[in-house]
Amino acid sequence: MIELLSYQFMQRALAAGIIISLVCGILSFFVVLRRLSFIGVGLSHAAFGGVALGFFLGVEPTWTAIGFCVAIALLIGMIKHKGKIQEDTAIGIFFAANMAFGIMLIGLSHRYNVDLFGYLFGNILAITAYDLKMITVVGSLVLVITALFFKELLFCSFDEEMAGICSIPAVPLNYLFMVLLSLVIVVSIKVVGIVLVSALLVIPAAAGRQFSSNYRGMLLASVLVGLLSALGGLFLSYRFDLPSGSTIVLLATFIFGLSFLWRLWGPTLYT
Repeated sequence: MIELLSYQFMQRALAAGIIISLVCGILSFFVVLRRLSFIGVGLSHAAFGGVALGFFLGVEPTWTAIGFCVAIALLIGMIKHKGKIQEDTAIGIFFAANMAFGIMLIGLSHRYNVDLFGYLFGNILAITAYDLKMITVVGSLVLVITALFFKELLFCSFDEEMAGICSIPAVPLNYLFMVLLSLVIVVSIKVVGIVLVSALLVIPAAAGRQFSSNYRGMLLASVLVGLLSALGGLFLSYRFDLPSGSTIVLLATFIFGLSFLWRLWGPTLYT
């Protein structure tokens, strides 16, 4: 293991894995509590449209993906609060539309771009210094904002209507949460890819819920599952020459399976 850390690309991969798993583990906690498991899929495919737009315009895809994904997140939030259709319906609409938009732009570009597959399937071992800087800045921002509004976000996750009655700005906080999700999804796609990033926003907290019956234990377990999945997946992908994104997600799924068995036959860690 010490030999692996002597390589600069492994150092960057390790740092990126720690930051992404920590942030996704925390946001996963809120995603599962809010029953928004489908939101990761919708926003990750919105990011695909933004990435394709960046390649089409010849600009940095990460920036177009952030702008595009945030815009779609706000539209979904607006439809939820002001429209007459359910949130999952809105997500389904944008999911299909953004995929179609991205595919159309790729077709119009009339050129093959290998980098696009890096965004689709991820490669944590190919993280550059610029990518790591972006991940660090966005991850730190999300962690600070989440810490500042943790109690309010938690209240809204359990009972949004009661939060509004208690003078907590539930609607603006929901918009804020959607924006935070968008930012994390965009910087995470370099690690696990657009296709798999939604798994990091569901599996850690789903496993954490099996281990604990209260929110503190669930949050802690979610973060630990995320860290173990990212670091373990990184090591396995390097050791056995496996695709990094799929290895991380499959390890997270395996840990969820163990947590489910623990729920059936093991003691609850936190009561």
